[in-house]
Amino acid sequence: MDKMLEGINSPEDLKKIPAENLPQLADEIRSLIVDVVSKNGGHLASNLGVVELTIALHYVFNSPRDKILWDVGHQCYTHKILTGRRRLFSGLRQQGGLLGFPDRQESEHDVYNTGHASTALSAALGLAVARDKRGEGFQVIAVVGDGSLTGGVAWEALNQIGHLREKIIIVLNYNEMSISPNVGALSKYLRYLVSGQHYLRIKDHAKSFLKSIPAVGWPMIKAGRAVEDAVKKAFFPGLVFEELGIRYIGPVQGHSLPSLIEVFEDARDYDGPVLIHCVTQKGRGYAPAQNNPERFHGASPFNRATGEPVTNSTVPTYSEVFGQAVVELAKRHPGIIAITAAMPEGTGLNIFAREFPDRFYDVGIAEQHAVNFAAGLAASGFRPVVAIYSTFLQRAYDQVYHDVCLMDLPVIFALDRAGIVSDDGPTHQGLNDLVYLRHMPHLVVMAPKDERELRQMLKSALGYGHPVAIRYPKGKAVGVGVDEKIQDIPLGRSELLKEGKGLLLPIGSMVYPALRAAEKLEKEGISLAVVNARFAKPLDEEMILRFAEDGNTIITVEEGVVTAGFGSAVRELLDREKRFGVRFKSIGLPLEIYPLGTSDQIKKLYGLDADGLAGQIRAFYEE
Repeated sequence: MDKMLEGINSPEDLKKIPAENLPQLADEIRSLIVDVVSKNGGHLASNLGVVELTIALHYVFNSPRDKILWDVGHQCYTHKILTGRRRLFSGLRQQGGLLGFPDRQESEHDVYNTGHASTALSAALGLAVARDKRGEGFQVIAVVGDGSLTGGVAWEALNQIGHLREKIIIVLNYNEMSISPNVGALSKYLRYLVSGQHYLRIKDHAKSFLKSIPAVGWPMIKAGRAVEDAVKKAFFPGLVFEELGIRYIGPVQGHSLPSLIEVFEDARDYDGPVLIHCVTQKGRGYAPAQNNPERFHGASPFNRATGEPVTNSTVPTYSEVFGQAVVELAKRHPGIIAITAAMPEGTGLNIFAREFPDRFYDVGIAEQHAVNFAAGLAASGFRPVVAIYSTFLQRAYDQVYHDVCLMDLPVIFALDRAGIVSDDGPTHQGLNDLVYLRHMPHLVVMAPKDERELRQMLKSALGYGHPVAIRYPKGKAVGVGVDEKIQDIPLGRSELLKEGKGLLLPIGSMVYPALRAAEKLEKEGISLAVVNARFAKPLDEEMILRFAEDGNTIITVEEGVVTAGFGSAVRELLDREKRFGVRFKSIGLPLEIYPLGTSDQIKKLYGLDADGLAGQIRAFYEE
């Protein structure tokens, strides 16, 4: 029998399929997703959990006229498959292929780019207000996970949605997880609402039975809905969403296509904001992902039959090195408290959580609160270590400045995924942290060249007495191993790795490529000392000025945006010291949206690998 999916190239094709055949389509979509993600990597568990939900949305609504927004967007694979991108899906997250998140340039069905959590409700309200001002009649649907509701901006949007009463459909996808299990009072509340899963099954079976009874079935269902509403009001007086002015429907079985289609059709006709509470299961249909949804949230390529990773490197990731180092330090420093924003496993703090559960706090997707919370702890004499991906700390910019740095509080920020991030596209690149952090008062900004230095920086940060940010890349460390005893690094002190006439000054992940480039250039007669900068702030001014003679060369290298970055800091030092005769070049990344690809592919494209650096330096000397 021909696969049903092969005949679907648009939502209009989907609507031609009889409703009773849709479960077969769901199975085919799941099979395709597992097959592609097992080869390319990607967000597996979250996408497997919303297959039926997405089919029902496109079966009832008319995209792209009706606007479907995906909060975060790591559950949009089925949406992409059903909206004309099935043939391109094999190139998911590959250079030149499909982005793993919604992308307006990729399809007219992607109405809003996402990648960071809790943004869809505000955007949906903006679309709805614009629609009504123009007198248009399309639907606006925002699909939001319960994890995203831990973000404060989502509640700011709900507050305004309830106030304005614009016609918006909010699909709350409840699976008790964002990347890791959800935390907080809201999560407990939603769990309470759906605590009787057998209730959902009984309700669905009862509906199916009543529909089969001619003439009297539908009237009984309608009467049952009235009773159900009364029961809800009796058992859940003051439902949070109802009190905000948003009609609440649910809970609905999120893998029952008849139930989903029915409730979406009802919501379509409601004149005002409505929230549909759908209960789904992360990893649905693929046992390894169902049993371990955290590991299969953002999965590397794996063996489809077993779920085991394809490669097993003995070199630890930077996240693992960080997690282990914090545990070691915490054994000697009882004041260390670890904080993450819904990323205990992604940041490596799951190790700390097991070892010191009473000193670990997962605040949910709430980076602003995480930083404020840490500031309060630091003001009380503790040493909070806040582990947040570089791209997500951007969301707490004001808290870093206002609540930590102005008061010179000793909070340690561990910026995972700094620099170029493979496969996830523009929203996840950690290329701006040197720019937005180096001008913060009192803040020390560091970047290690390898895993050994990362451990040294963490230990040293405890003694600096100032706020500290340590940025390090995603993925495997260099493989140099670690010292049993962690050494201290003097504040602001760089490391001379190679003697030479000019100065090549790389920072962080660019140190080893720069060293290899310098060794290559040495054979061509270009002599460059290589200094591991270590610090973007404070700079090792003594070392830099040692090379800052008239006619000499200073070249900085950073895995970040050069505009106002590390190189700019060095240039400012030279200007202050009136070293105007120095031949200066800053190598890094330009201000643009970066293409999809692996870290190595993007570095090569922009000349940040060893050969590319040698080429850029050679051309500079030729000029």
